[in-house]
Amino acid sequence: MARTVYCVKLQRELPGLEKPPFPGKLGQRIYEQISQQAFGMWPAQQTLIINHYGLNMGDPEARKILREQMEEFFFGKDAAMPPGWTAEAAGAGAPPRKGGGGGAPRRK
Repeated sequence: MARTVYCVKLQRELPGLEKPPFPGKLGQRIYEQISQQAFGMWPAQQTLIINHYGLNMGDPEARKILREQMEEFFFGKDAAMPPGWTAEAAGAGAPPRKGGGGGAPRRK
């Protein structure tokens, strides 16, 4: 039976992580209060933060910044998703493409 948690990010009872995502207090807190679904939102946010700030993950200061941003993302004052929020299906939300095709235009 899957363990459930009251997810503070999504504000409802959902399946939790199988184990803490990493050692330490923050990893344990995420394990206890964040759902699998909410934790799955972190990689995209992490990439955005790394690229926006130009973080070098080999630098201990950059890792500290990312960890602080993770804590804010999951537990900060405005961390909870708005009431009525639902996850979009993969690829949903993107505007439809004109011409119906993908890839680069053909050379003439």
